[in-house]
Amino acid sequence: MRKKLNRITGFVLLLAALTLISAPVSAQTYAFTLEQEIIHVYWESDGTLSLTYELVMHNSNYGDPIDYVDIGMPNANFSISNATASVDGKPINHLAASPYVTNGIEIGLGSNAIQPGETGTLQFSITGIRDVLYQDSDDSDYVSAVFSPSWIDSEFVSGTTDISITYHLPPGVTPEEPRWHTPAAGFPETPYAELDPEGRVTYTWRNPNANGYTQYLFGASFPASYVPATAISTPTFWENIGIAPDDLIGGVCMCLFGSMFVAIPALSIRNAQKRKMKYLPPKLAIEGHGIKRGLTAVEAAIVLEQPMDKIMTMILFSTIKKGAARVISRDPLTIETTDPLPEDLRAYEKTFLTAMTETNKAKQKKDLQEAMVSLVRSVAKAMKGFSQRETRNYYKKITEAAWAQVEETGTPEVKSETYDKVMEWTMLDDDYDDRTRRVFRTGPVFLPTWWHHYSPGTMTSTSGPSKTAAPTMRPTPGGTSMPSLPGSEFAGSIVTGVQDFATGVIGSVGAFTSGVTNRTNPIPKSSSSGSRSGGGFSSGGSSCACACACAGCACACAGGGR
Repeated sequence: MRKKLNRITGFVLLLAALTLISAPVSAQTYAFTLEQEIIHVYWESDGTLSLTYELVMHNSNYGDPIDYVDIGMPNANFSISNATASVDGKPINHLAASPYVTNGIEIGLGSNAIQPGETGTLQFSITGIRDVLYQDSDDSDYVSAVFSPSWIDSEFVSGTTDISITYHLPPGVTPEEPRWHTPAAGFPETPYAELDPEGRVTYTWRNPNANGYTQYLFGASFPASYVPATAISTPTFWENIGIAPDDLIGGVCMCLFGSMFVAIPALSIRNAQKRKMKYLPPKLAIEGHGIKRGLTAVEAAIVLEQPMDKIMTMILFSTIKKGAARVISRDPLTIETTDPLPEDLRAYEKTFLTAMTETNKAKQKKDLQEAMVSLVRSVAKAMKGFSQRETRNYYKKITEAAWAQVEETGTPEVKSETYDKVMEWTMLDDDYDDRTRRVFRTGPVFLPTWWHHYSPGTMTSTSGPSKTAAPTMRPTPGGTSMPSLPGSEFAGSIVTGVQDFATGVIGSVGAFTSGVTNRTNPIPKSSSSGSRSGGGFSSGGSSCACACACAGCACACAGGGR
């Protein structure tokens, strides 16, 4: 008599409300660990989907033989004749419609059943799955390709699972065109990117500490021109909130009203990661360990992938404070350098100054991109062997500590002096604009000695145009006089400096950054014709899976296996 796992049909957004569990067969027991799950997802040029999986299952000593496995499909638009399966390299002949999983394929292992205490590798592949691409919800010129492996009831599977999923985008898609979506929790935000042996762009996400009983969602978008228009669907309202039409039948509507309050906030995670803003190269090997200490604020900004206009403004402040440059005009932003230059300038400061003194605007922008390319590459080289996650957290703590020093000081004089020392670090805060305005909302700010090199005309009250109000001379405790500005005026001048740099020098931040990304984060060609070394995957494939509709939306997919 066949045994089956509890079937879970779930929605990401309605997981708690819409769980369907079929009655277990109490006399028989499945208990196993899913040691490894490897998935290759091929988005073909004809708009169809091909899947290959590898499922490494270790049966418990007390479990019944694993004799049937059900693989969930994205929808009903597939043919079982396009599917093949094997166990430990031995072909499986029993492939049929699953009696337990909607739109699923039943795989009967027969004499190749995985016996108690043994480990077996199930391989499965299928081609020609139709109606799996949808118009991207963020860009109508793109299509969205979202995929979710199925999960198994935790009553039957336990332990951790090393999960690796690789997207193979359609032939012809160039490295700078596709965009990956925010991945499932626990998987790296930036996928491993390369070209496969066929020259197709691939994205790989891997989590060695995942599990077989949690639903994970992955996605990417690419230009619609690479697939036939007839293969692209527009998601319905129900699909946009994560509900498949078939699942509206059988009582789903009874809990829809309450569940929509869960769905609405969850839709906020649908925003796709715009690859052109990801200028750091993706990790080419297993991430190292430990924190990379000793980075400057500018270099830490690269690790944190801060906006390019902010980073270049930080470099501008740094060169001015070192006495290497001064601003001649804020609108348009024009600087001049000192001769000779200070000896303590860093390489990125020198290339920045060279670019900024270029009078031809087109060449200036190009030279600034070259300067940023060099900076990104040098930081990436310095980060080799270190943990990007740990390093990011480390410098975020430094940023918070810098702000704390400023906020906890008492007198305006001490606050001004402290801010002068840590200003570049405070700029790493994602909420830098608003926080600067809040901190300096009241009271005067005593200007540092280098300020007149940044804001011309503010060190004296003489006539002349200036974006910043003329300072007031205030006595200090030592009896000398220092120029000061109202806090709001000072904060506004600091914050708008980044905006001035963007509008007056580089134009569109996205376009500028894209020019850097194309150089620093390209897709490297695969070094071999076989499987990727160190990536944990081979040519086979297995497991339950489904594909879904729009960019970032939820899947309604069949669960799987027994």
